[in-house]
Amino acid sequence: MFEQYGQDARIQEVPDPAPSPHGVVVRVEATGLCRSDWHGWMGHDPGITLPHVPGHELAGVVEAVGADVANWRPGDRVTVPFICACGSCPSCAAGDQQVCERQTQPGFTHWGSFAEYVALEHADINLVAVPEELSYTTAAGLGCRFATAFRAVVAQGRVAPGEWVAVHGCGGVGLSAVMIAAACGARVVAVDVAPRALELARTFGADQCVDASAFPGGDTAAAIRELTGGGAHLSLDALGSPVTCAASVASLRRRGRHVQVGLLPAAAGDPVVPMDRVIGFELEIRGSHGMAAHAYGPMMELVRSGALRPDLLVTSQIPLAAASEALAAMGAAPGAGVTVIRPQS
Repeated sequence: MFEQYGQDARIQEVPDPAPSPHGVVVRVEATGLCRSDWHGWMGHDPGITLPHVPGHELAGVVEAVGADVANWRPGDRVTVPFICACGSCPSCAAGDQQVCERQTQPGFTHWGSFAEYVALEHADINLVAVPEELSYTTAAGLGCRFATAFRAVVAQGRVAPGEWVAVHGCGGVGLSAVMIAAACGARVVAVDVAPRALELARTFGADQCVDASAFPGGDTAAAIRELTGGGAHLSLDALGSPVTCAASVASLRRRGRHVQVGLLPAAAGDPVVPMDRVIGFELEIRGSHGMAAHAYGPMMELVRSGALRPDLLVTSQIPLAAASEALAAMGAAPGAGVTVIRPQS
């Protein structure tokens, strides 16, 4: 729990949560450490009320269920999208729960999963079953970074075999996008400033790697256009900064597609998007905001088959006691791979 933005979080004993009539309480077995958590800790999210417990990508076991929950029982192995939808607004009725108009988000709108227990709303709409063969450590990333990358590449980006895909930022979301795009038959250019991140990107299927630290201002667009013979068909900003957003758009070929995945907090300033290029090249710009629970099936089948290996993205596991230091370190060095916290250890 942290009581001031940007200050050390401390382990504290607090009352156990109780489920709402349509919600559940999950015993957290594993939870990911995400850059979005760092944004919340820094005060970049206006929905957070102090004191606060972060954490939004989790896997665990249903501990208690509300009276109105029909499909879940204590003992069920589950994960959940970081967007918990209401199930009844017009967006939900259209199947677009990832942009629910009354959404809740653990770790943002209410206390999250850097804890032994977390309350989740509208369980019948939002929970996703975790098969026995999938570890909690692997499943934790399916609620945010991996599912977010999957929908960004496959649904929003409409990747096709043989296309060039540029991924700007190779943290957890970016490396997931590299793996998914490569599994779909695309040729991937990975962009980052960290040698370890680029090394992992190549391991997960990147054909080309671009060290952004070698370019003034981080403008890697020209290098990507040269490597891809005219520009990427699909480019994703998986970091979320004015520089990477602009570079992603500028790296596209004619009629290319940019997908914004990384958060762009107001504190970072507005990106300068080259709209003249958007018009002249008929570029497409889309956002991607997680993935609804009902859409998890195809991704889970690819994970079960071994075509996608989110387990390989996990590069470190830490106890809850180490979460505060790891959270603070993300501001200076987001790090390569995925760090998973084990609250029960």
